[in-house]
Amino acid sequence: MADRGRPTTTRRRNYHSASGRRVYVEGNTARRLQEVPDRKNPSRQQAVAKKAKAQRQAEALAAEAARTRQLSRQTQQNRERALNMGPGFVIFLSVVSAAVLFFCIHFLQLKNEVTAQMSVVASLESQLTDLKEENDAYESQVLSTIDLNEIKKIAIGRLGMRYPTDEQKMTYETENSSYVRQYQDVPESGR
Repeated sequence: MADRGRPTTTRRRNYHSASGRRVYVEGNTARRLQEVPDRKNPSRQQAVAKKAKAQRQAEALAAEAARTRQLSRQTQQNRERALNMGPGFVIFLSVVSAAVLFFCIHFLQLKNEVTAQMSVVASLESQLTDLKEENDAYESQVLSTIDLNEIKKIAIGRLGMRYPTDEQKMTYETENSSYVRQYQDVPESGR
């Protein structure tokens, strides 16, 4: 039976579902004679209508965009020609690719040589430092064993050497350099 808007009693209210339909109660053998249609939620209908309207608008926009995107036949042919690569273009790309590959390999070889040279220079510098240290050690050892006062005594006493006199000294004046280069022997003064 259809619900006619009559007030229901407490007992009947328990047998109704959330949608307002009566629910089958176990043991009830009577069939429903007339199905009561669901009342549609007006807010749901509005949402469906909005969705449909939005879809129609989107389709209209897509159709308009498709119309504006249609290209002339000449434009389409030009684009197809631009996308196709001719044999000359393929050969040009091959030559350019080979050149780039050659330069990359050459660059890597040069970089490898520079790295090797840097390691050689570093090892030679360490050898130079070791040799300088060794030379300084030998020099200090030689200087420590030589007694200059003893050499002076032997030179003056046994060998008869003397300090130079003023006549034996010659003075040279230089303008720019701080040392004098001797290209010839110094002439002897009349002894």
